[in-house]
Amino acid sequence: MAEKRKYKKRFCKYCESKIDYIDYKDTASLKFSLSERYKIMPRRLTGNCKRHQDMVTVSIKQARAAALVPYTVTRKAVVTNPFENLK
Repeated sequence: MAEKRKYKKRFCKYCESKIDYIDYKDTASLKFSLSERYKIMPRRLTGNCKRHQDMVTVSIKQARAAALVPYTVTRKAVVTNPFENLK
């Protein structure tokens, strides 16, 4: 028999709020899909659907190219709250 899940099923917050396009200039909404070291978090952690996760990935990459979001944070320069600069 299959084991039951031990975690709560996550739902896509973009589907719930009926968002059609994720803008790369809106760094406040992108920070929920980034880890503390500015890595893109996977779908299983964020709960996004495939369509919105692809949009989030593209918009984060565009924001990185436009220097709105840093690429990575080094281990030596660890910041206590990395998202306070994103406004």
